[in-house]
Amino acid sequence: MYTWEELRDKVNQFIDNLEFEREPRELYAPIRYTLEQSGKRVRPVLFLMAYNLYKESVDEALYPAVAMETYHNYTLIHDDVMDRADIRRGKPTVCAKWGDTPAILSGDTMLVLAYEFLAHVPVDKLPSMLALFTETAKQIGDGQQYDIEFETRDNVSEDEYLEMIRLKTSVLLAASLKLGGILAGASDSDLENLYRFGEKMGLAFQLQDDLLDVYADQSLFGKKIGGDICCNKKTFLLITALNQASPEQFAEMKQWIAESDFNEQEKIAFFTGMYDTLGVKEICEKRIETLFAMCDDYLAQISLPEEKKVHLRAFANSLLNRKL
Repeated sequence: MYTWEELRDKVNQFIDNLEFEREPRELYAPIRYTLEQSGKRVRPVLFLMAYNLYKESVDEALYPAVAMETYHNYTLIHDDVMDRADIRRGKPTVCAKWGDTPAILSGDTMLVLAYEFLAHVPVDKLPSMLALFTETAKQIGDGQQYDIEFETRDNVSEDEYLEMIRLKTSVLLAASLKLGGILAGASDSDLENLYRFGEKMGLAFQLQDDLLDVYADQSLFGKKIGGDICCNKKTFLLITALNQASPEQFAEMKQWIAESDFNEQEKIAFFTGMYDTLGVKEICEKRIETLFAMCDDYLAQISLPEEKKVHLRAFANSLLNRKL
């Protein structure tokens, strides 16, 4: 069995060896720039870890695994255009470096490449894998639309937010695991438990991202701290704060949200202080712990010896222990 670090290294080496020699080169430069940036490669690693539960060698699964990373990065390029983001993983975003129009076009090409990479599977596996991948892509679009709509709503509930992040973030983690299992020939019950494991892990992962955006060390996080606060993004923290606030606190937050001309650091400091006062950080941390406990339950139901699940559990724990 491979560790997640070993699988990440395999993914990185595979991506390094991909050739983007087509013309026009200006179209593919942002794609290589994006794919070559460092990271945990969460989605392709999950794909390979699920595959490795049932198969000893993972080399034949690298192309479809990298399809998950390619698709994910396509969504990030477009997200950064929509969010007007300047920094991603500690480097300029594609839209900041090349402009919005090249970013949109290169992102579109990455979507096509993701389908091309996914097709590198045996013909008998392709229909079910393609169906799951396509449905997942549609769900991610649904989640993105909800995210946009929530920005102008004052009454987003916790349940609505959790469903939005399930669609926008969790389903790709869950699908990565299930697709790896499908390719490896896992049973239907194992496929369902792999999917649910990834789904709950994805929810916890996104809630921790919400925390990191406010409380992380920027030098470690790779993105500007407080970006969600500045653009009034409806995160678990903001939704919980609005729901927990007194009428006076609610009015203060609404005043900051409505302000179009503001000092970024003052706004970040205000909301961070409000979150601290209302105990929002602790509420979010408890929800994350509950979700990871559910992950363990689904992992336990996968019909394999416990020693085969060690590395997958360790990877989930590594995601939980990202530093604030």
